[in-house]
Amino acid sequence: MNKEIIHTPDAPQAIGTYSQAVKVDNTVYLSGQIPLNPKTMDVVSEDIRNQITQVFLNLKAVALAAGGDLTDIVKLNVYLTDLSNFPIVNEVMGEFISEPYPARAAIGVAALPKGVGVEIDAVMHLRNELYPA
Repeated sequence: MNKEIIHTPDAPQAIGTYSQAVKVDNTVYLSGQIPLNPKTMDVVSEDIRNQITQVFLNLKAVALAAGGDLTDIVKLNVYLTDLSNFPIVNEVMGEFISEPYPARAAIGVAALPKGVGVEIDAVMHLRNELYPA
C-alpha cells in the first residue's frame, strides 16, 4: 500500500487534526471542505449558494493537488444544516460535475464548523494505465 498525504495552499488549511486528503494507491479520500477562503481562512459569505460554490472550488483544488479532478470523484457526502438547500447543491454541483455523476448522500446536521451551512467530503479514484477510466 502506498499512502501519501495531500496538501495544497489552494484550499483551506486544516483547522484540526486531519489532512486535506490522503491518497492510498489510486484512491483519494478528501476531507470535508467548508466554505472558507483559502487565503484568509474566513467564511466566504452567509449566502448558501456562495458557500456551496466555495466548497466545490476547495474540493477541486484538493483533487487537482492529488493528481485528479472533480470528474474522478466516485462518492460525495453532503452535510447541510438546512436540507431545504439541497436543490441549490444540485444546481451548483451541475456547474462543476457532469454526468455520469458520483454516488452521493445528503445528511442533515444540527451544526457545522464555523457556523457554515454546508460541508462536503469525497472519495476519488484516479485513473492509470492499469485501471483506465
